Amino acid sequence: MDKIAVLIPCYNESQTIEKVVRDWKVELPEAAIYVYDNNSTDHTDEIARAAGAIVRYEYQQGKGNVIRRMFREIDAFCYILIDGDDTYPAEVGREMVERIMTRNVDMVVGDRLSSTYFEENKRPFHNFGNSLVRAAINKLFHSNIRDIMTGYRAFSYEFVKSFPVLSKGFEIETEMSIHAVDKNMNVENIIIEYRDRPEGSESKLNTYSDGLKVLKTIGRLYRNYKPMQFFGIAALVLLLISAAMFIPVLAVYIRTGLVPNFPTLIVSGFITLAALESLFSGLILSTLAEKERQEFEFRLQLVRKMKKDEI
Repeated sequence: MDKIAVLIPCYNESQTIEKVVRDWKVELPEAAIYVYDNNSTDHTDEIARAAGAIVRYEYQQGKGNVIRRMFREIDAFCYILIDGDDTYPAEVGREMVERIMTRNVDMVVGDRLSSTYFEENKRPFHNFGNSLVRAAINKLFHSNIRDIMTGYRAFSYEFVKSFPVLSKGFEIETEMSIHAVDKNMNVENIIIEYRDRPEGSESKLNTYSDGLKVLKTIGRLYRNYKPMQFFGIAALVLLLISAAMFIPVLAVYIRTGLVPNFPTLIVSGFITLAALESLFSGLILSTLAEKERQEFEFRLQLVRKMKKDEI
């Protein structure tokens, strides 16, 4: 079991991976540095191996798939997840490790958005997207994570071995953040200096398609983790629509004693039934979600026992 594992998922990062590996070997010489190559065609794996990294492979394309493989295969007291594009500083790695090892923090988030991200990043829609996602998650889940989509994080053994990786692509960071908040894990932010990719190095993140996946992930996890709120909002919207249709019919009936718009009245009734069904679905799923949180705490105890057995 490694004391510290530095995890670097890579796809065609030949221009920067050597510097990233060497920076981390200087900053954390006691750490095991793992580079997981995700079908690169530019010899990223060979360069990383020559720089001193332990190179492994994940053949299912997508960052989420790579992280799933990493979390399954590697055992460590502390994990640091870093991108291979040389946009994050290794110099704060020691502080992140200290927070995990000495303060019982489960996830340390490298916060780019509070420092240089908006100046360094040359893609304005990425800036807007990061701000939108941060605001949405902190509002919906009552959290205070300062950078939801950062690729620079540190984790405890308990977090890694209890986190169910469901996402396949770049939405994995959003999933990590929401999971930590929902399971009441200890999360801390640390401000980092962000630098844009060097010239010639291209981002694999597609602003529109990956941004849409992130928003869909937020909606899916909000439905799964907060079903009462999700289905309660749906029930309220349906009731408002039903009322908007029913009130004119009621007004005519009060005035004339007649109901000339029976189809409208019938549709209004069915929408009301749908609203009630949505409300009760939320109540049932909320009970199941609460039971899942209780079962997670028991699973967490098993993970801690596994860690002690490794020691």
